Amino acid sequence: MRKGISGSRLQRTAIALAAATTLTGTAFAADSDVSVFDWAGYEDPGFHPAYVEKHGDSPSFSFFGDEDEAFEKLRAGFKADLAHPCSQNIVKWRDAGLLQPLDTSRIEAWNDILPGLKNMKDLMTDAEGKAWFLPFEWGNTLVVYRTDKVQEADIQSLKAFMDPKFEGRVSIPDNVDDAYALAALATGFTDWTKMTDADWDKASAFLREVHKNVRLYWLDNTELSQAMAGGEVDLAWAWAETPTTLMADGVPVAMKRDTAEGLSTWVCGYVHLKDAPGNVDKTYDFLNALMKPDVGTYLVSDWGYGHSNSKAMEAADPEKLSEFGYDDIDKFIDKTCSRIRCRPKPRPS
Repeated sequence: MRKGISGSRLQRTAIALAAATTLTGTAFAADSDVSVFDWAGYEDPGFHPAYVEKHGDSPSFSFFGDEDEAFEKLRAGFKADLAHPCSQNIVKWRDAGLLQPLDTSRIEAWNDILPGLKNMKDLMTDAEGKAWFLPFEWGNTLVVYRTDKVQEADIQSLKAFMDPKFEGRVSIPDNVDDAYALAALATGFTDWTKMTDADWDKASAFLREVHKNVRLYWLDNTELSQAMAGGEVDLAWAWAETPTTLMADGVPVAMKRDTAEGLSTWVCGYVHLKDAPGNVDKTYDFLNALMKPDVGTYLVSDWGYGHSNSKAMEAADPEKLSEFGYDDIDKFIDKTCSRIRCRPKPRPS
């Protein structure tokens, strides 16, 4: 996964950054008692207003480009209090000794987390009942297209990404997880833990064909949104944030959620890092701020993502929930995979 910022959120974040002291190209300082290792964009004060109200400032943030980079940096000794990985990496990070268990008694909304997330094997808790992961957001990776350039009839299948008619007009993520989620679905697989070497070769061959059409391997939502708004890219494999921000800016785009092979879903959230150097009380204040229902409604309306707090989803705009396919939450979460982040479209019997 991946996430960036654009539109009105970019303006709000720029204001926050301007008020902060820049440390490096990938970090800024605010309340030094809590440090968060995160995706760029999640320093948005709209995600933790209760923390700012209580402590007068946001935590300090440092950023990573993808989870492999974050993992290696943490293993090399980088210190922070919290980090923001996605579901398929939780066991890996835990087994590498990077995490400490969460004290769920200090997380006010722990019992309000969507049951479907709580029931995902090895995600929030382990066999001993220790909790390692606080889900925050979840959503789709799916087909996004310019409605003025692409006919919906031409993108009924994910194989459209390798159609020669889209040469030089396609963009897919530059990270392995999202690229191979696309390739696995397109070649008939929904669980890459069951793929053979021959299956992987088939998925890789698909991506080589897609490469012939690629104009841009995008790094974050901002880069892709600019490329689609500027007419460089007409067809993309993207997070739901991309069409949300583009439509808000009046760009003629749409999402295709019902391709023949389905779409990909993911769940991301926060972990408490081992040997965290910061203030523990403030660390839990930040986690509690993330879980407020008003943060959840903001996440849905402005980012196009679902929130893990069931009360937040109940309060969200029903039209927005329907637009993104989040209106049947139990069904959506039930089809979310913790490793491949895929949600296959049910095949006819």
